[in-house]
Amino acid sequence: MLHSREALQLLQQRPALAAHVRALRTSFRALLGTDLTPAGPDAASEALALYDAPFAVLSHGCETDPVLNFGNGVALELWERDFEAFTQIPSRLTAEPVLVEARAALLEIVARQGYIDNYSGVRISANGRRFKIARAIVWNVSDADGRALGQAATFDAWTMLPQGA
Repeated sequence: MLHSREALQLLQQRPALAAHVRALRTSFRALLGTDLTPAGPDAASEALALYDAPFAVLSHGCETDPVLNFGNGVALELWERDFEAFTQIPSRLTAEPVLVEARAALLEIVARQGYIDNYSGVRISANGRRFKIARAIVWNVSDADGRALGQAATFDAWTMLPQGA
């Protein structure tokens, strides 16, 4: 899949997207002391690098029922959605209904501590395909002034589960 072409179109359609990706990256670095992707010459190149990264990155805002506001190419493939559809759903719908309470408890811990690492859980795609994520890092995202923007997650390990399992 040609992620860079999709990412370029998204950056042209949504100029604030590069700034959001920068907030994802700077918050991650501030909390974990390392970079998600190498720094680039500008926000747009950093956004392209994160969109094309070989691991999943997704985020949601601060709404009462938080809505996804970013997913990179790997996340979009795993959840079988395009960017527009992905960024219109409440993030709780990325998990199976049985797991929503556990997910809510996890996000509450992240809100208090700033981040957690080594999270694992089962997620469900738009087409009902289930997959288990592992080694996920979930962190709080804030702007340069420290205002909360939401939470994000990244993971590089997942296993597709058999239907009906």
